[in-house]
Amino acid sequence: MNTANKLTMLRVILIPVFLLVLYLQFPFHMLFALAIFILASVTDFIDGYVARHYNQVTDFGKFMDPLADKVLVMAALLWLVEVGRIPAWALLIVIVREFAVTALRLIAVERGRVIAAAWSGKVKTASTMVCICLMLLFTNPGLDLVCVLLILITTVYSGVEYFIKNKDVIDWANM
Repeated sequence: MNTANKLTMLRVILIPVFLLVLYLQFPFHMLFALAIFILASVTDFIDGYVARHYNQVTDFGKFMDPLADKVLVMAALLWLVEVGRIPAWALLIVIVREFAVTALRLIAVERGRVIAAAWSGKVKTASTMVCICLMLLFTNPGLDLVCVLLILITTVYSGVEYFIKNKDVIDWANM
């Protein structure tokens, strides 16, 4: 297993640790959870850099890296829904976008085309991770509202952009 894939697996291992720390009510548990989330998020950027820079791109990494990212973010958002800081309908929009873009990519692959990550998708991921960090650090209804709005705006925008830029992938006439 190469370095990039080890970093991805570290992120996967950190997800249940992050959740466990969130649920255990010990002094400063939220700061520890935040530190774990930041560490896991940073491995996302580092493993991508390492994979590209040192020619360590593998099929395993192509599959596991985006899955690990989605599970990390969804775990945090699910916890925020559970504690009443994000409405469930907002999380549903995020989940539907992820499934829709994944389905679009699968259809594209069937047709011999790869849909690369768009800049708006990277902005969505980064802004969502920053918002999760802020919400873990501060308990403030106003901040929660701003973060939910930012997550939803970047999520919907990037999802719509994927479909507009790749509208030729789907054969709308034969649906």
